[in-house]
Amino acid sequence: MGKKFLLVLDDVWNKNIKNYSEWEAFSNPFKSGAKGTRVIVTTREKPVASIIRSTIYDLKTLQDDDCWLLFSKHAFYSGNSDAHPELEVIGRKIVERCKGLPLAVKTTGALLWSELDVKEWNKIMMSEIWDLQSDIIPALRLSYKYLPLHLKRCFAYCSIFPKDYDFEKEELILLWMAEGFLPQGKPKTMEEIGDDYFADLVSRSLFQQSSKNTLKFGMHDLVNDLARFVSGQFTFRLEEGGNSLEIGNKTRHLSFFIRSTRKIEKFGALYEATGLRTFLPIYRSNEILAKELAPDLLPMLRCLRFINLRSSLKLTELPDSIGKMKHIRHLNVSWTPIRKLPDSICKLCNLQTLKILACNNLTVLPRDSHKLINLRHLDFSFTPIKKMPVHLGRLCCLRTLTKFIVNEQSGAGIGELGKLANLGGKLLISDLQNVVSPLGALVPSLNDKMYMEELELEWKGENNISESQRAVLDNLQPHVNLKRLSIYGYGGKRFSDWIGNHSFSNIATLYLFNCKYCSVLPPLGQLPSLQSLSIASFAEIDAVNRDFYGNSSSSTKPFGALKVLTFRDMPKLEKWSAFGAENEGGAFTHLEELAIRNCPKLTGELPIHPSRLVIEECPLLVTSLPSAATLRQLELRNCNEALFKQLPTGLQKLAIREFDALESIPERLMDFNSCLEELKIRGGHSLISLSSAGLPSTLKILEIRDCRKLELPMHLNYSSLETLKSFDSFDSLKSFPLNLFPNLTSIVLSGCLNLESFNVLQQLELDLVALSELRIHDCPNFVSFPNGGFRAPKLVHFVVTNCQSLTSLPDKMHVLLPSLGRLSLGNCPEVESFPEGGLPSKLSSIDIIDCDKLIANRRGWGFQNLPSIRYINVQGNCKDVESFPEAGLLPTNLVSLEIGKFPNMKSLDYKALRHLTSLDDLSIYFCPKLKFMKEEGLPASISTLWISQCALLEKQLESRKGKARSKIDHIPDIYIN
Repeated sequence: MGKKFLLVLDDVWNKNIKNYSEWEAFSNPFKSGAKGTRVIVTTREKPVASIIRSTIYDLKTLQDDDCWLLFSKHAFYSGNSDAHPELEVIGRKIVERCKGLPLAVKTTGALLWSELDVKEWNKIMMSEIWDLQSDIIPALRLSYKYLPLHLKRCFAYCSIFPKDYDFEKEELILLWMAEGFLPQGKPKTMEEIGDDYFADLVSRSLFQQSSKNTLKFGMHDLVNDLARFVSGQFTFRLEEGGNSLEIGNKTRHLSFFIRSTRKIEKFGALYEATGLRTFLPIYRSNEILAKELAPDLLPMLRCLRFINLRSSLKLTELPDSIGKMKHIRHLNVSWTPIRKLPDSICKLCNLQTLKILACNNLTVLPRDSHKLINLRHLDFSFTPIKKMPVHLGRLCCLRTLTKFIVNEQSGAGIGELGKLANLGGKLLISDLQNVVSPLGALVPSLNDKMYMEELELEWKGENNISESQRAVLDNLQPHVNLKRLSIYGYGGKRFSDWIGNHSFSNIATLYLFNCKYCSVLPPLGQLPSLQSLSIASFAEIDAVNRDFYGNSSSSTKPFGALKVLTFRDMPKLEKWSAFGAENEGGAFTHLEELAIRNCPKLTGELPIHPSRLVIEECPLLVTSLPSAATLRQLELRNCNEALFKQLPTGLQKLAIREFDALESIPERLMDFNSCLEELKIRGGHSLISLSSAGLPSTLKILEIRDCRKLELPMHLNYSSLETLKSFDSFDSLKSFPLNLFPNLTSIVLSGCLNLESFNVLQQLELDLVALSELRIHDCPNFVSFPNGGFRAPKLVHFVVTNCQSLTSLPDKMHVLLPSLGRLSLGNCPEVESFPEGGLPSKLSSIDIIDCDKLIANRRGWGFQNLPSIRYINVQGNCKDVESFPEAGLLPTNLVSLEIGKFPNMKSLDYKALRHLTSLDDLSIYFCPKLKFMKEEGLPASISTLWISQCALLEKQLESRKGKARSKIDHIPDIYIN
């Protein structure tokens, strides 16, 4: 906010922006940018361009030379044709046939990638496809024609995804696998083959990395058209707005992208689609599937191979009949309230993938899970499974097992892990304290699991020193391909020799936590790829000595790749030894961040010089700050005040917390630090003054918390500040001088107990040109804003809460705050009305909470004159509200309405609500007397209804067949309590 920026909104569709008012509400925040800010919108829809009402540039086709450069980049290994002049002649003729369309040029070039045979180039150039009359670009059809058969199947299957949908690579590979598109065999697994197929389609420009999420991929909508064209009748996409469901006999794959079954006239056709293999809900369609279809429909689709019920909030169980669906390869019920998996699920002998992530009510896996002999991926991350089923080692195909719980008595023992030869990815082995005999850990043999990338070993409970745990750890040595290792609660006195061994050349992240009996740190310095190391809660470590750096005779610099190092909660740590004389050996050469937290006995010099340093709860560190010019960020909390005498002068960011005796910030810091941009102070209970000399001219961000005695000098220059945040500070401040802060983009004042007003010193003309955010919270004596208001042309967010003495909002808001998009008022009981002239026309969101006088005068709000408003939240204890909203009170373009805390409200005014033709979301809270009347009903446009703490209304809605329920049956998503 307040800075110059360039924003590109790429490929905007009509479904994203439907009218000018929506564009105004959406683009409002962009206007807070500094002079020179630009927003570029690209679209292929002319209605979108006309809505934006700006200069339109019609993109022409690419010039021939530009086409050739793009083609060469994708067709030749070197990026140019210099070494192949004979191919350039043919290539330029091919480029001419692409007619200047970048996508056509790109895909055709990718088709010929590294192909040096002149005959193949001529074949492409002479193809009859260039002359076919079709809506599909000929170059795209050519790309498909020359795909190998296995890629044709995989690509055509992707027509199941709607346009503008981003998918994960792993998600799609598992889909292909469920459909049998990936052959089994050696040396490569199905997953590795799928990875190759995916990479091939990316290289041919049929898939492209998402611009919204770099971890996902998508298809250009013209490529999506191609996929839909070549898939023919085999794939059907049911999307919002479809009036019927016309599934042919050949349809095998159905995606489901709607929010309500009421929009389909012939939904019963699904019951005849017995040949369906894929039933894929998209986005929120899972709710419809779980509520309307899962119990009855799914068991009838006996050929289904892929079922995704993820995030179905009403799915509490699966039908027992699911065990008859023998063809299922992939089942996902993650993020649902499901309580139990039916035992019949163990009859699904072809099941390859079972995902039950974050199912908080699920605690047990089916006892006969070992019968799922083709299971390859079992993911129950964040699901509170208590023990493993017996004979898990029989799942010889298993490649993903996110967690293994070592059972105390019954169930699977740790030895079962050794039988799972193909395990890879991430594995947490929990409850290792249940391995009573170290011999019990001999069987797992983790060091042959070359695909495993992340390993977590966890001991639980309050264990005594246990050298048997050392033997267990010895025998849990993983393969050297491991990239991330975490160890929790280990009870041995020393670590196993394999931890820190230089042969683990791929470990990038290492986390050691609560190993409270260890007296020596493992030698970790020789791990060549280690980038992040965290060591916490080691109660017996008293020194970081030279053994920590590893083999001193090695030519490798210790911790040469490490970027982040953390020591935390080490009560006995006293000394940290350098590597070599004054660190001449060059350890930690790439360290960027060092954090030392709660090491109360640590003294001496820190042997490294990072760019970011955090020191917390280390009162004996008094001469340890590195003076190197590399230090740019420093955070100090509850440390010795002597540290302030040696603060380096090159700091850019400084945070100080809990220095109770500190009365002022050292002059040295303010006088000589010409680089400081951010200063944060918290818990300075004795702090009185920031600096008598003024703040550094470079300071942009000042944040103060819990410094009640601190004073704000009125004679200092604050013109460099862009952000000011004060929380529970400045008790002496009664009037805030706005004109001393002319360049602020954000002001947050919270808990200024004696603040009474905002003012302008010397009655100067005030123009806060950069201000985009103003928040005032918990200032009980705050009464007023400057007389006549204040001009803030870029103010977007204006929030005032818990200011019980405030009587009015700023004058002339509709003129002086033209960009205001959000206004939020909470617990301002003395505010009676909005200022004369009304509110700014670009206001899109307003909250009125516990402002009883303002609510009582609601007929004067004037909201119907605000064309951009989309969201209104009205809550309060106003006892005169018996029906809401009155006719004409709310604007017709309202999208979301929240109503709450009206103790005497008995009814909704349906006549007023029915005029809200755009209302999509309605929430009603804490209205104990509210109920539906006979003639009442809710607008047809509503798609989401929330009801909570409305006793009479909830009782009316208990029966799904009652009259009250019929008034809301058309709403797809209903949430009651």
